[in-house]
Amino acid sequence: MRWRRSARHGAGIEDRRGAGGGRRSFPGGVRGGLGGLGGLGIVGVVVVLLITLLGGGGGGGFDIGPSLDPFPQAPAATGPGIDESVGTDADLADFVAFVVDDVQEWWTRAFADAGRDYEPTRLVLFRRGVRTGCGVASSAVGPFYCPADRRVYLDLSFFRELRERFGAPGDFAQAYVMAHEFGHHVQNLLGIMGEVSAAQRESPDQANELSVRLELQADCLAGVWAHSAYEDDQLEEGDLEEGIAAAAAVGDDRLQGRSGAGVRPDSFTHGTSAQREEWFLRGFRGGEVASCDTFSGDVEAVEEIRAGRGPGAAPAPGRARG
Repeated sequence: MRWRRSARHGAGIEDRRGAGGGRRSFPGGVRGGLGGLGGLGIVGVVVVLLITLLGGGGGGGFDIGPSLDPFPQAPAATGPGIDESVGTDADLADFVAFVVDDVQEWWTRAFADAGRDYEPTRLVLFRRGVRTGCGVASSAVGPFYCPADRRVYLDLSFFRELRERFGAPGDFAQAYVMAHEFGHHVQNLLGIMGEVSAAQRESPDQANELSVRLELQADCLAGVWAHSAYEDDQLEEGDLEEGIAAAAAVGDDRLQGRSGAGVRPDSFTHGTSAQREEWFLRGFRGGEVASCDTFSGDVEAVEEIRAGRGPGAAPAPGRARG
């Protein structure tokens, strides 16, 4: 991924790597780690919230323009993306800061174009353990979003796990992970997360399905941002494939299969590898939030996405630019 250091570089980062952690405990519940609906009410609410942000159709705030930065930036300081297998911790932190700023600048513009205010938040860097508004977490949780304090949390060691344990290397795989978590922040700002939580309490038997749909929507929102990065000529050859591989790597079926305990679809909370690929690509191909209504209809079908995704797919926006 092509990235640069901006005048606002690091504004969205809170570094707590020198602070102590604690035992894992989530009394309030952590929403959105990577690791039938409750009636028409939740579907209607989510669709209305999406349409409100969209401003409707192709002319709305989610049209992708030639520039996605509402803030002035300094000239590019680097060209190719970093190689996380050899980059220093400082290099990786700089890359994380760029992605966080870019993702939030994109959402700031999108909200503003729709007549709404985006509330920026921060990504908290930590080591081993961290205290959050949702409780105390260990690095074993992986990256996550806490709705109570509206923060994204990340231990950089997860990227090594992503590469070595999950088989998803590359800087754009890392960017997908962060964009997914900020997708949860968008859901929280729009009230979608609260509506889903209420529906889960009212219909506990459908809690897992609702969680899957919420997670797939965050994947799709990550794809919407990825489309904007493509339009801004930030993607390099192979970046899209890295994002797809990362989405597939954290599918419930693949993770459960790797654990050796057997695959139990009734316990899925994030979606299968195929579903996560599909919805990330749906956001990337559509380039707008209208592509991300996971609360209406079936989330199983993937044929139409796979049909246009092969090596020979059209480059705009089906394949990253070289």
